Amino acid sequence: MTINLKKCTLEDLRLLQEISYETFNDTFKHQNSLVNMNAYLERAFNLKQLEKEISNISSQFFFVYFNNEVAGYLKVNTNDAQSEEMGDESLEIERIYIKNKFQKHGLGKYLLNKAMEIAIERNKKKIWLGVWEKNENAIAFYKKMGFVHTGSHSFYLCDEEQIDFIMTNTII
Repeated sequence: MTINLKKCTLEDLRLLQEISYETFNDTFKHQNSLVNMNAYLERAFNLKQLEKEISNISSQFFFVYFNNEVAGYLKVNTNDAQSEEMGDESLEIERIYIKNKFQKHGLGKYLLNKAMEIAIERNKKKIWLGVWEKNENAIAFYKKMGFVHTGSHSFYLCDEEQIDFIMTNTII
């Protein structure tokens, strides 16, 4: 079993889009309407939007490979790229997206540790993320990794308001 990481570039946009569609859809389609899912996927993961995100110097994307096959990706944000105002001492994990067939292989932990490394390299004091209140598996995982529920915010899947828990971990 080999796990590798590769920083994403503009040349990777189509693959990034494909993984985004697949993982978001697989994770959330059973609890949301098809209309809202399709509209959100098109808005959040169209090539122009992904190009804007990957070109932002305060965001970084990394593909994770499992046995030389792309298995998912990590997106982290600092400064004004964060989806909530958490200050200059914070790093946001905006996405840890792992394809279904690669889950339960330690890739989420691997990507979370990479995010921690980036936070330490950049002298951040805390790392945080938003996770849907109904995503019980992810919440349990983040708690196991030392994150605590410190707040919440609204997330809109098109016209439907959903609640994301804000979970935070302090960098030692």
